[in-house]
Amino acid sequence: MSDMLSITLPDGSVREVAPGTTPADIAADIGPGLAKAALAAKVDGEVRDIMRPLESDAELALITSRDEADALELARHDYAHILAEAVQSVFPGTQITFGPSTEDGFYYDFAPKDRPFTDEDLPLIEEEMRKIIAADKPLRREVWERDDLIARWEKDGESFKAEWAAELPEGEELSVYWSGDDWMDMCRGPHLASTGKLDPKAFKLLRVSGAYWRGDQRNPQLSRIYGTGWLNKKQLNAHLHMLEEAGKRDHRKLGQEMDLFHFQPEAQGSCFWHPKGYVIWQALEQYMRRQIEAAEYDEVKTPQLMDARQWEQSGHWGKYRENMFVVPDEIPSSEEDAPVISGTADMMALKPMNCPAHVLIFRQGIKSYRDLPLRLAEMGCCHRNEPHGALHGLLRVRQMTQDDGHIFCREDQLVDEVRRFCDLLDSVYKDLGFPDYKIKLALRPEKRFGSDAMWDWAEQSLRDAVKAAGRDTEDYGWEELPGEGAFYAPKLEFHLTDAIGRTWQVGTIQTDTVLPERLDASYVGEDGERHRPVMLHRAILGTFERFIGILIESHAGKLPLWLAPVQAVVATIVSDADDYALTVAGKLRDAGIRVETDLRNEKINYKVREHSLTKVPNLLVVGKREAEEGTIALRRLGSDEHQKVMTLDEAVAMLSEEATPPDMR
Repeated sequence: MSDMLSITLPDGSVREVAPGTTPADIAADIGPGLAKAALAAKVDGEVRDIMRPLESDAELALITSRDEADALELARHDYAHILAEAVQSVFPGTQITFGPSTEDGFYYDFAPKDRPFTDEDLPLIEEEMRKIIAADKPLRREVWERDDLIARWEKDGESFKAEWAAELPEGEELSVYWSGDDWMDMCRGPHLASTGKLDPKAFKLLRVSGAYWRGDQRNPQLSRIYGTGWLNKKQLNAHLHMLEEAGKRDHRKLGQEMDLFHFQPEAQGSCFWHPKGYVIWQALEQYMRRQIEAAEYDEVKTPQLMDARQWEQSGHWGKYRENMFVVPDEIPSSEEDAPVISGTADMMALKPMNCPAHVLIFRQGIKSYRDLPLRLAEMGCCHRNEPHGALHGLLRVRQMTQDDGHIFCREDQLVDEVRRFCDLLDSVYKDLGFPDYKIKLALRPEKRFGSDAMWDWAEQSLRDAVKAAGRDTEDYGWEELPGEGAFYAPKLEFHLTDAIGRTWQVGTIQTDTVLPERLDASYVGEDGERHRPVMLHRAILGTFERFIGILIESHAGKLPLWLAPVQAVVATIVSDADDYALTVAGKLRDAGIRVETDLRNEKINYKVREHSLTKVPNLLVVGKREAEEGTIALRRLGSDEHQKVMTLDEAVAMLSEEATPPDMR
């Protein structure tokens, strides 16, 4: 019995099994139902293939479709591999590269032999994928020696795979997975037991785009095929419906229809805000200013351009240089006089973030422990050199304005300051129509500044603060994310849910002791000695650009009345009502309503359709009768009610109340 392995199951029972026994064997021993349902296994918390032999004593949990997160990850990983196999079957000579799972599907990058792939190729590839699934090919893991694997890839003409295998760290186990006996890919796994474990009706290929090998535009261009994959057809249909709805809500499309903003090549990644779009911006900015003033922040303004040596001292130069816009600090009179730039001398950089500048403000004058906490806020414009292919309307830009803030506090004040921030964020999200959000703690990354003891303290402080705020519960989806923190601090991430169920990571607060140390920020403690403050980096909206894009999509352009760029249009039925329409508009304007008039010689149904397209929330229709009686006929955007007749004074009072920002009611 000493040679037997002790396998502990979730219910606490222990099974003695021979070395080489697989989780599938244990599932079969428990019962045929579990054997059929089991997809993979967790061995000491690590997800593994269900056919991979057990090597030592372990805790074992079997994964079924009820374990949706793990099951979806496995399925999408398998769909990606089956996509690659199908492409090489349909288009011989295509080289494979990488194919990860994603949040709602998968993709794979290919180097086609003859031409880039197009969307027209997708139906043929899908058909081949279904054949591979129907064949129920076993997925089998093998470990290869590095030189043997490189030689195999080179023999098969897979230069990208050979390059990647050669660069993997020495000592790392190189595993491949066979699909049947005729196709393999290099992969760490895990995978399902066979292709037939997937539902052939639960995936769909979505689109083809360009990509670069290893994400570098200096490398060969590849064809990337995106797909979405699920556990069953019902889940797929629900997701496709959501994608269809998201397409209708695309902020770029609505921004054009509503005349809010545009982008153009002369300023890639930077938004041109039109008057109506800037009204939304200003309403949101004024709201946020009222919030930070009530929360006792002092608003500041810091330079756009700072000496690169400042960024080197803060640590951003070494960690973030490729995302910064850098310029010489002098303009040469001629090409011959251009300065030779070495290191960070003679260089300036547009700020990608505001935090170092706020430390410099903190350092002005001597600070006492009595001055803390000091809360600084800035609607700060920042620039980040995002890759061209990553730009996406307002959601991914190069010029952005953050609702930024930094709190300098003592260690004993930290928990209360984070709790106060959580309360402020909660109030803002509810006012803006996002009562449902999740909180996640991003823990220390592999490459970081600071000691392990510092990170231990910073991470635990955030845990304590969330607990003190009463938000470390299932209602808030509390989760810890290993390796996801910034290089200088762990952070709380706030993920809100929009009207169609999508999640967006927007708010954040980080506990930082690294930057105050690197930039020599200090205060005089009660003991008369110098101490380092804790620096809390925090944002609620993230950036105004991205948050406005999220608002537009979540509301499908039908923004809350206080944010709507045009809150009402007074439209005439006949020209005899023109003077009365101007009177109505004047009274609304005096009450603070953003109003326009439509006196064109057009049919009223035409006017209704046109203003509905631009998402005007209230259309006040007036004709000869309304002019004589001092009334209006109100049509609400998206309302089933045809129209409601009321007096002008009633309409003004009602719309004025509805247009009041939520924090001023």
